[in-house]
Amino acid sequence: MDRRKLLLKAAPAVRDAGQKLRQAAAESALHHLDEKDFTVPEIEGEVFVGWAYENGMNTRAGRRIRDELMAAPPNQRCPLCSQGTVYQLDHFVPKSRYPTLCVDPLNLVPACERCNLLKGDRQPTSAENTLLHPYLDRISHDRWLDARTVHESGSVRLEFFVSPPDAWDPTLATRVQHHFTLLQLGQRYSPVANNLMSGMSALWGGMRQREWTILRDQLQAEAMSWFNKDRNSVEGVTCDTLAQDEEFCRTGA
Repeated sequence: MDRRKLLLKAAPAVRDAGQKLRQAAAESALHHLDEKDFTVPEIEGEVFVGWAYENGMNTRAGRRIRDELMAAPPNQRCPLCSQGTVYQLDHFVPKSRYPTLCVDPLNLVPACERCNLLKGDRQPTSAENTLLHPYLDRISHDRWLDARTVHESGSVRLEFFVSPPDAWDPTLATRVQHHFTLLQLGQRYSPVANNLMSGMSALWGGMRQREWTILRDQLQAEAMSWFNKDRNSVEGVTCDTLAQDEEFCRTGA
């Protein structure tokens, strides 16, 4: 049987796979997906992925869909970490294990190179270690990112951590912590905070010399401005944390 006939014969399995993915996502049960349910009739998984890309994603129509998915995140920022530049489409569940989902739009997530590398081909084994899906897990309306100031050797640095709202389901809180840890977000956010403090040091220092409360109020205003855009903005959390640190506002150290 030629390739075209085999691909047409595989169409029902692909549609069924997409339905299974959406049902599992709606039930927060992506970890229950069974690889046996995502095979392709009469085609090896790796072969099918190659054919699907050649006959689908690499066509003009396929590239248009790919470009739309890549352009979806604001400012081309990776939706998994909010910092890296979108570089490629990541398969949220790996195509090596779930070949019938290799070109499903819900399974194609724009990501930066580092997030894609850190995520790898991991498949969740529980609800708690399922990464956040940027299309499905809408948590941006809540503030869950926080930081603490660390004073040492006459300088200040920030350490970021997850601080979920009390109203959150414990499973969601654990998932966010897992996402934060696996993608090394704490280590990635600290340089952003340090760069902001370095770039604003002269301006903030001038306010501090006039009156430390002026700097505190300015930091609070800047935090609110960032939070209006993103309640978990790294810059917003930085300004908010520094505003609450009287020692920093008074001395800068």
